[in-house]
Amino acid sequence: MTDTDEAFEEHPRFDRREAGVYALEGMDFEAWVRIDEGAIVVVDEVPTLDATVVGETVAPVVQEGWLETFERRVEDVSGVVDAPVDDPAVHRDGDVIRIETRITFGDGADPADAIAAANYVEGTWVEGIIPGYDYDDRVSAIRERGRQNASER
Repeated sequence: MTDTDEAFEEHPRFDRREAGVYALEGMDFEAWVRIDEGAIVVVDEVPTLDATVVGETVAPVVQEGWLETFERRVEDVSGVVDAPVDDPAVHRDGDVIRIETRITFGDGADPADAIAAANYVEGTWVEGIIPGYDYDDRVSAIRERGRQNASER
């Protein structure tokens, strides 16, 4: 076992799925880390905006603009990670957007960098929620937590 594997094995937020792959627990959407040679790849899977809207269709122009904005904004993930980061690869597959962020490390990967990258991607998705639509239970719960946190301040 490498030092990097050990760091993820021991971290309470990560759960080993298979050799070199660790699920990140406590996220609203799916996130995991894949260990590559000299790097970790943080993979986030988030829904498209239209996949979360209930009862109406999101216009194609809104869907496209939302995705383009999301893609540009997640490129700033390097600002929350201490190690060098490649521009994230963003791929849409039906109702799912997969974001892969490659973080290069020297002596060993820091799980905190993976958590920061995954949180940034998820937070960027949440910031892109457009008011005026009715959302599914998952997104409604995220919005409600945000309202509760704001009222506690």
